[in-house]
Amino acid sequence: MFSAEELILHIRGCSLNNRDSQKKIFSSFYGYAMSVCLRYTSKQEDADEILNDGFLKIFKEIHRFTPAYTDVISSFKGWLRKIMIYTAIDHNRKFHKYETATSFNGQEIEVADIDENALDKISYDEIVKATRNLSPAYRTILNLYIIEGFTHAEISQHLGISAGTSKSNLSKAKKQLQKILFNAHQTVLVKNET
Repeated sequence: MFSAEELILHIRGCSLNNRDSQKKIFSSFYGYAMSVCLRYTSKQEDADEILNDGFLKIFKEIHRFTPAYTDVISSFKGWLRKIMIYTAIDHNRKFHKYETATSFNGQEIEVADIDENALDKISYDEIVKATRNLSPAYRTILNLYIIEGFTHAEISQHLGISAGTSKSNLSKAKKQLQKILFNAHQTVLVKNET
């Protein structure tokens, strides 16, 4: 990772279309950017496409970057994260616009109660994997609201939906996520019993 001075130097280099600076910023922030992209898609190919499109936007607009606060590195990461999020939203809107955010085959989702001990045993990786199994609409709203801290009004503005739809889809996403996690743990329990 760069020092603040090195990052500023490479940002200036990218503004001048310096390929070496672009390569260094890409490789330094690749992992972080990919982790953001993977939260918004279930396919590695889509995440790769979002990441590449996002970095193209970053390099095109990097001359506009000004640190929002004194920590230049954190400020740049926040700026990069926003671009990746909006690129993921645009990607999902473009390629998944006909996938609706409804429950499984129109059926109601019933989620069994999970005791707290089971929730304590769920790992971060399991939650991320389960989130990737949500529909694009549910996954996007869940990420924007819970992880990115957007309000329902902000989500509705960015996605072109009503705040009520955002709230409804968040509730359905949580229920669907619970069901996915519950089913995954039921499968593990059955395998361990045999």
